[in-house]
Amino acid sequence: MKKKLGILCVAVIAAVAVVCTCIDPGKTETVRLNEVTHSVFYAPQYAALKLGFFKEEGVNVELTNGGGADKVMTAVLSGQSDIGLAGPEACIYVYNQGKDDYPRIFAQLTKRDGSFLVGREAGAFQWSDLKGKTVIGGRAGGVPEMTLEYVMRQNGVIPQQDAEVDTSVQFNMMAGAFTGGSGDYVTLFEPTATEVELAGKGYILASIGQESGEIPYTAYFASQSYMSAHPEIIQQFTNAVAKGQAWVQSHTAAGVAEAIADQFPDTDLEVLTAVVQRYKDIDAWNAAPEMDQAALERLETVMETAGELAHEDWVDFDALVDNSFARASTAPETTS
Repeated sequence: MKKKLGILCVAVIAAVAVVCTCIDPGKTETVRLNEVTHSVFYAPQYAALKLGFFKEEGVNVELTNGGGADKVMTAVLSGQSDIGLAGPEACIYVYNQGKDDYPRIFAQLTKRDGSFLVGREAGAFQWSDLKGKTVIGGRAGGVPEMTLEYVMRQNGVIPQQDAEVDTSVQFNMMAGAFTGGSGDYVTLFEPTATEVELAGKGYILASIGQESGEIPYTAYFASQSYMSAHPEIIQQFTNAVAKGQAWVQSHTAAGVAEAIADQFPDTDLEVLTAVVQRYKDIDAWNAAPEMDQAALERLETVMETAGELAHEDWVDFDALVDNSFARASTAPETTS
C-alpha cells in the first residue's frame, strides 16, 4: 500500500512539474509592431507602453514606423512585422486581391480622422477657400487622402475640379514639402501640425475628423497564419490596448501628455498637452477595441466616393474583422 502511495505521489509531483514548465507567468513574448506613423493620435498605445500594460500581459513590443499604410502592410505580408497598425483600407485592398493568408483586423484604436488642415494664412476658414488651390493630401487610396476628398465633397468642393489634391508626396514627407513651399494647404497629424504652426510656417484651420464623422480610422491587424499560431499573444496584445484606451479616456490631457512624453522628446510638454486636448475635443479614440460593422461600412462609403472601391467589392465584415479578442479583453476601471 505504501509502495502504491509513493508511486502515486511521484506521479502527482511529476504532473505538477509538467504543468509548471508549460505555464510561465513571468514569460514575455516579443511582438514586432509596425505603425503607420508616429503621432499623438496613437496616445492609448503609447500610454499602454509607458504604464506597463503590455508587460502586464506578457508582451514585449518592438515598435517601428512604417511611414505609410502600404509599407506597413508590406511588412506584415512579408513577415518582417507581426502586427500592423494602419487604416483598415489596407486590409480591404489585400482581401480583394484574393490572397489566402490575408490579414484580419482584431482591434480598433481610433475612430476619427486624426489630421488637421494647415494653411499659409491665419483667420476664419471656409472650405470654399480651397477652390483654385492645391492641397497636399497624401497617398492616393490612403484613408487620410480619401477622407479629405470626402470632406471636400461634403462641403461643395470637388477634388481635381475645384481644387487640386496632390497625392505625389509620401506621407512622412508632407510637412517638409509644405514648409518648403509646395501647395497652398496640407493635412498633417499631431504633433507635426502644431509644430509647423509654432514655427510660423502654417496655421491649423480645421479638423478633418470633426467634419468626416466617425470612421474606423486606425486598427491593428495580423496575418491569419500568425493569429492562428499565436492566439494567446493576440489576446494579450488586445488586452493591453484596451487598458490603454480606458486609461486615456479617464485621464486629463495633462496626465496623458505626461505619460506619453517619452515618445515625443522634441515636443514641449505644454504643447503635447494642448495636442492631446485637441484629440480629446474631437473624440478621436475608441473607448474599447471592438470594431462596429456600420463604422467599417462608412469607411467603404468614403472609399467608394473616392473611386477607390466599387460597391460590389465591399467586404464581408466577419471575414475581415475578428472581434472575438476585443470582446474578450478586459480593462480595469481607472480614475483621473
